[in-house]
Amino acid sequence: MTTRPLVVGLTGGIGSGKSAAAERFAALGAAIVDTDQIAHQLTVAGGDAIPALQQAFGPQIIGADGALDRAAMRALAFGQPSVRQRLEGILHPMIRARSDAAVAAAQAAPYVVLVVPLLLESGGYRSRCDRIAVVDVPEALQLERVMRRSGLAREQVEAIMAAQASRAQRRAIADDLIDNSGDIAALQRQVDELDRRYRAETSMPARLS
Repeated sequence: MTTRPLVVGLTGGIGSGKSAAAERFAALGAAIVDTDQIAHQLTVAGGDAIPALQQAFGPQIIGADGALDRAAMRALAFGQPSVRQRLEGILHPMIRARSDAAVAAAQAAPYVVLVVPLLLESGGYRSRCDRIAVVDVPEALQLERVMRRSGLAREQVEAIMAAQASRAQRRAIADDLIDNSGDIAALQRQVDELDRRYRAETSMPARLS
């Protein structure tokens, strides 16, 4: 058996502020493993997932630059659970393998923050985390922020939110809640406090993998 670092799963709904929280954790010295970034790496031109995606869904979901055309893929998958399941069946094992490797390689870090936007919805991630930190924000504020930053219509944002776990469901799995209904300074103060707690936990007997 080998020891591994403390792994904190960081999640939250669209527009909750996960990226801002992850940036603060990184500034404090935590290792960040972001599954969205891994998914992007897999679907750029020449990415490992491109051949399988093209074979499964056809050339129309590949852009002129050779990368996944995310708008085309969303349009194809929207309202079709079978298409989403096929997409997830291709991407999720690759993302999981890469994130596992990245966590294992972070031995020098005080702890690892595993950023998984759909942690609750994607099976297998909760069991890989020692703690779950949820960035929490009221749904009305979440809707306002996403509309402002993305330019999407209210109906589009509401559809995205409806496809994700509810705020109550995310709060129910949280070991640690980060309230992001205030300003960035308030968010950072909460992350700073969690950083102190996570570092203290690393001084406890090592976890085995």
